[in-house]
Amino acid sequence: MFSGIVEEAATITAVTHNESNVNLRVKCSFTDELRIDQSVAHNGVCLTVVALHPDSTYEVTAIRETLDRSNLGDLKPGSTVNLERSMMMNGRLDGHIVQGHVDCTAECVDIQDADGSRYYKFVYDIDPSMIAKGYMTVEKGSVTVNGVSLTVCDSERQSFRVAIIPYTFEHTNFRELKVGDRVNLEFDIIGKYLARLSELKS
Repeated sequence: MFSGIVEEAATITAVTHNESNVNLRVKCSFTDELRIDQSVAHNGVCLTVVALHPDSTYEVTAIRETLDRSNLGDLKPGSTVNLERSMMMNGRLDGHIVQGHVDCTAECVDIQDADGSRYYKFVYDIDPSMIAKGYMTVEKGSVTVNGVSLTVCDSERQSFRVAIIPYTFEHTNFRELKVGDRVNLEFDIIGKYLARLSELKS
């Protein structure tokens, strides 16, 4: 489980293919604190550490299902990826409850300056039946974009905006995001459960 508070915007140093799987080699400042089998969120996708290397890099494997649902297949050497280690239960929940299970990708269609902050608009394509199951945003609700816990504004049926403050811009890969880029979305798990309960009652 995660909170959507990114610890570091790290660098992909190598991408290798093993049949339908992809191995990502990542360089970050806390590699020496990791262990094999530990969970780390990469752009919001929970992946397992499978190897540690002496050059402060580690490896994770993304399977075909993950590549189909996320933007991890777009990563290449030099790409920046948002990292978060799993949440410690004795700490504050600064973001919201994030599972690390990406629901779909979205396209960035607009970026606007807002006197120091920035507004990003995203459009996503998801089956209407999934929207009825809670795979959607609500005004002032929570959404995870590339692993970052954010508050929704201008929520529409298949689009929304988020406001990015300067700190988040500087410490995540939002600083590299351009119109046309794909991002990973995870919708609020509480909303999914409420939608499911409503469905069962009807």
